[in-house]
Amino acid sequence: MSASSGAEHRRREGQDAARVAADEVYAAILDRAPEHDIDPTLDRVRAVCDLLGDPQRSFRTVHITGTNGKTSTARMVEALLREHGLRTGRFTSPHLTRVNERIAIDGEPISDERFVEVWQDVAPYVQMVDTAQLAEGKPRLSFFEVFTVMAFAAFADAPVEVAVIEVGLGGRWDATNVVDGDVAILTPVALDHERYLGSTLTEIASEKSGIIKDGSTVVLAPQHEDVEGVVLAAAAERGARVVRDGVDIAVVDRQVAVGGQVLTLRGLGGVYTEVFVPLYGEHQAHNALLALVAVEALVTGGAALDGGVVEAAFGAATSPGRLEVVRTSPTILVDGAHNPAGAEALAAAVEEAFDFTSLVGVVGVMADKDPENILAALEPLLAEVVVTRASTSRALDVADLAEVAVDVFGEDRVHVADRLDEAIDKAATRAEQLEDFGSGVLITGSILLVAEARVLLGRP
Repeated sequence: MSASSGAEHRRREGQDAARVAADEVYAAILDRAPEHDIDPTLDRVRAVCDLLGDPQRSFRTVHITGTNGKTSTARMVEALLREHGLRTGRFTSPHLTRVNERIAIDGEPISDERFVEVWQDVAPYVQMVDTAQLAEGKPRLSFFEVFTVMAFAAFADAPVEVAVIEVGLGGRWDATNVVDGDVAILTPVALDHERYLGSTLTEIASEKSGIIKDGSTVVLAPQHEDVEGVVLAAAAERGARVVRDGVDIAVVDRQVAVGGQVLTLRGLGGVYTEVFVPLYGEHQAHNALLALVAVEALVTGGAALDGGVVEAAFGAATSPGRLEVVRTSPTILVDGAHNPAGAEALAAAVEEAFDFTSLVGVVGVMADKDPENILAALEPLLAEVVVTRASTSRALDVADLAEVAVDVFGEDRVHVADRLDEAIDKAATRAEQLEDFGSGVLITGSILLVAEARVLLGRP
């Protein structure tokens, strides 16, 4: 063996060992309360952060909540900040392939080695708080709370100048809400997670507006009037400035282009013309506007950003798992829409950006979602649907989903596959049988389903 090949062998062995160690840490953290099961208090995260020296106060923050569009917006905010020359951290959830994706520095997920190191740095303090909690008969830190603390520690140690933080669930009691966001972005608010956030838009908006901090800037997507009223009241109470899409800022023009769309955006500092964004759908144009204005507010105090910075950042924007083409012949799209509002936006974007002669859906949803209205939003788009499930106990049973699908689509248009790989094969076969050319497959209904599909289809 040559010296170079020996060094490469040792490098790969080191990578393999680091991956095993990272997987072991992840498995241990998974043993905690799941991220969708919240206990409404910030006390545990605050206690660990206090022991760590409040790492979340060592950087400026753009804090993002809403029902749909948070991750795409976060990625565009971060791209603009990096193109502006700032060192960034990004905390988003859930992940698609590996848990490291949740914690990114300068646009790249932290390595397996760094993931383990960060856990080792925070573990003693997590243990101290866990012990105190259990002694009082209270729960220890949850899965998501641990990851939030790890993100703050990693960002402080890097160190980053600005962190882009996506809430996990809601806002007011979300573990991330120990940060003092300089800018709060509220993407469109719709019904979702009613079990935890409330059964009305007003209740959900109240929870989400809890991220607004004293003297901050709030960048607000177009909202239902009930939602807007709640957010404006919360901002007034905090002395926060509100910038509203459609009032103070706007998507002035939008043209479909090959691989995305070309936008004209009116921000705080002026109008930006002919901005190419390689993402599909009107919703992504408005996400881009929110990101642009958040960075204007944070970096320049509302003055215009350099046009070259905006062009470069948006031109390189990505959002894996969000109307992403993962295969051709036939074309296979994946999208993480998991509630009716998301499904409606997805259907409109596909109709606008793609010219399918027939499209077959692969759909699986979580048991706590609204399958009837998700499927109803997709029905005009899909020639047929294959119902399936992700490999998680949270997934709705295939037979139950099939029953709903038959009510929406009719029996002749519904197929069933217990396993996702079988569902994809069945959908691809049906698409080709329906139309030799111009047919496609759309996989949607759950981020977890999309994550598994991306792995099956060989996407990194």
